[in-house]
Order: sequence, then structure tokens, then C-alpha cells
Amino acid sequence: MAKGEGAESGSAAGLLPTSILQAGERPAQVKIYLLDVAQVDPFSASIILFVGRAWDAITDPLVGFCISKSSWTRLGRLMPWIIFSTPLAIIAYFLIWFVPDFPRGQALWYLLFYCLFETLVTCFHVPYSALTMFISTEQSERDSATAYRMTVEVMGTVLGTAIQGQIVGQADTPCLQDPNDSAVVSEGVNRTHSTTSLKETQNAYLLAAGVIASIYVICAVILTVGVREQREPYKTQQAEHMSFFRGLRLVMSHGPYVKLITGFLFTSLAFMLVEGNFALFCTYTLGFRNEFQNLLLAIMLSATFTIPIWQWFLTRFGKKTAVYIGISSAVPFLILVAFMESNLIVTYVVAVAAGISVAAAFLLPWSMLPDVIDDFHLKQPHSRGTEPIFFSFYVFFTKFASGVSLGISTLSLDFAGYQTRGCSQPAHVKFTLKMLVTIAPIVLILLGLLLFRLYPIDEEKRRQNKKALQALRDEASSSGCSDTDSTELASIL
Repeated sequence: MAKGEGAESGSAAGLLPTSILQAGERPAQVKIYLLDVAQVDPFSASIILFVGRAWDAITDPLVGFCISKSSWTRLGRLMPWIIFSTPLAIIAYFLIWFVPDFPRGQALWYLLFYCLFETLVTCFHVPYSALTMFISTEQSERDSATAYRMTVEVMGTVLGTAIQGQIVGQADTPCLQDPNDSAVVSEGVNRTHSTTSLKETQNAYLLAAGVIASIYVICAVILTVGVREQREPYKTQQAEHMSFFRGLRLVMSHGPYVKLITGFLFTSLAFMLVEGNFALFCTYTLGFRNEFQNLLLAIMLSATFTIPIWQWFLTRFGKKTAVYIGISSAVPFLILVAFMESNLIVTYVVAVAAGISVAAAFLLPWSMLPDVIDDFHLKQPHSRGTEPIFFSFYVFFTKFASGVSLGISTLSLDFAGYQTRGCSQPAHVKFTLKMLVTIAPIVLILLGLLLFRLYPIDEEKRRQNKKALQALRDEASSSGCSDTDSTELASIL
């Protein structure tokens, strides 16, 4: 299924010609599937991907607002969204990979179910992320839950990539030694691509979709059975009912939140540029055509194993310190990549180091978000139920960064003269890939760290907010906290 943080199947790695990959190394992406299996023309496939991701981004704040207006039930306030969206999302996901029999209207079919799937995943992921605020009132427990969530999400990404890559990896087409002969070669390839082979490829995608959907069901059941939401004990009984635009204005005018999401946007964009162009960079610039999957696995495994280390580090030295050290640690290795020659051992070292920084870049901003929400609640004591709005816009900006990364990569490579399905690329393409994987991410990381420098919630501020919130909870549990009491206490603090 789609990755939780928004880096779904739209990365620039989709530009990588499947011809240069051996069995088990083919990127499993919607656009490639539409072109090679369903025989949808490239323009329609691009429109489907663009519209689907745009619609996906739009639904994030809308779903967050709808959830914020939801009432508590026996299952909680967020859990019903997860329970009812799961089976519908599975059906929509399976139908994305199903090839309809009718020759006309296939593009509309894929557009419909792609947009529907993205909407339903949003209905799952936004409340799933916001659960962090409702499983405990302790900051340390929320931080721990965030660390576990990010670790499992990275492991899930590795598992999903491995499953789909192994099942559909047998589909292959030859690369073009001479790009000028592309039309002739393509015609010959199309003639030799038999109906039986195409049907086997289609069935492979359906099988992969079924396996991944089954894992989705298992994980959703574990979440539903194992997690219980908790109400805030000091929640006001007469909280304001806000309109969408008022809630949006309140959330987006909260200074710490704006600084956090903008810093997160730049650092996410930096690492998405590296991730999205990594396959092309390894294949054409470094010449490691058969190694990039192993290098990608090294990055993901490094990120998985170092998330617990960063969790310990942030509890010991503070989150802002962890952000500076963790994210900036990628810069020296990116500089090394920019100037080094093709050296496989050094490349693996850089891959492991990149995984360490990736873990910090995606764990720490999510770990800092609950602190921002606590700060907001102290300053806006009547504005309850806004947690899903905070999380939904966080997801939105992550997906926005993914879309910008895709656009920058595609336009840059096209301008440099990228040759689709070529066995080799011009020197300008190799240079462009080096810029996209090294110089551009370094600049974005430095900008992100500058914005994190302006982020006002340090460890001292966190302790003050924790003390103030605990005072509200203690007063509510002992004698009941009225709206007036909450407002006065918050103004004093």
C-alpha cells in the first residue's frame, strides 16, 4: 500500500527503464504498470498520476477537519475512520491493478480508483497518525509511540518493496543501445510481447496486490484490537465549534507549527530528491547497474536500526539537538559522493550513513509535532479537537514535498536530454543526476536546519508546557475544571 508519509509511487525512480533491471529489480510503480501492463498511453498515465496525487493532497486537510468534528463513540473518535476505511481501501487498491476488458475508458477507470484509493488511505492515515495524541497524556510515551510507528513504517516499506518486486520482477523489456532506433526497436518489442506474457504479468500484479492487501488487513486488525483512545481529563465541556477556515487560520497562525512544517518541508524534499533519483544515479552516474537495490536496502535497514538510537538520543540531549546532528550528518557524505569516483565500497558506506540521517529526518519532526499541539492547547484552551487538523496538514506538506521532488527531477532530467529506456545516458544527464542527489539536497538541508533554528520549543519550553498541562489535569481530576478556570490558568502561563 502507499507509504504513510506520502512518498508513494511517484518518485523519480519511475523514470528508470525497466529494461536495465534484472529479475526482482523492477520498480513497482503505478505509472510503469499503466504503461507496460494496461497499455495506457504515457500522456494518460502522467495525467492519472498527477491528478491522483493532487486529489490526495487536497483530501488531507478536508479529512482532518471532518475528523475534528467527529463525536466520541464506543470505539473512540478516530478508530471508526480506520475501521470503515480499511475494507474500502483494499478493494480500491486491488482494482487499481486490475485490467478492465473494455478497450476504451481505461484511463478513466484508473483515474477513478486511484483517486478513490488515495482518499481512503487518507481516511486511514490521518487518524492513525493523530492517535499519538490520544493513547497517552505523557510526552515520553508519545515520543516512544512515534519511534515505534516510524520503525514499523520503514520496515513495512522494505517488506512491501520486496514482495512486489519479487512477484512482478519477471516482466522485462530490452533497453535501447541506440536511442535513434527507438521507434524501430519498440515496434519489434511490441510484436514479440505475446498475449500470454502480458496476461502473466497482469496476474503477477494482481497477486502482489492481494498479498499486500492481506498484510494491510492484518495490521489494521492489530491496530483496532490493540489500541484504545483516551480523552483528555481537562477537556472543556463547551469547546468552540469552528468552521473549516477558522480552524485552518488558528492552526496555520501558530508560530511553532509554521516553523516546524516549513523546516520539515525542506528537509523532506532533500531526502526525497536523494531517494527518488537514487536508482538512476547508481545506474548511470556511478555505473552500479546491478547494485542499486542492495544499496537501497542498505539505506532502509540502516534507517530501521537507527531509529531507536535517535529515540534514545532525543530523550538524552533534546529534540532540537538531535535534529541538528542527525540531519546535518548527511552533508559530509553527500559532499563525498559529489567528488568521488565510482567506488562500490565507499558507496555502501554513504548508503548506510544516508540511512542514519533518513531516520533522524523522518522521526524527529513527527516526534516534535505533539509538543506543538500541547503548546497550542495551552494558548487556545477552547479550541479542542484540532489534533487531526495538525496531523492532516503535516501529511499534506509531506506529500507536497514528494510532488515537488518528482517535478524537479522530471523537468531537470528532461532538460538534460534523458533518453527513455536507454542503456546509457549523455554526460549532461549524469551531471544532472549528481546535482539532484548531492548539491540540491545539501542546500535544502541547510535551509531546513536554519528554519529549525527558529523553532521556539526547546527542552525548557517542553518542561514548562508539561507542568502547565499537568496542573490542568490535576485540577480537573480533583475538583473539575471549568472553561473559565482553563482560560485563566492558560493566560497566566
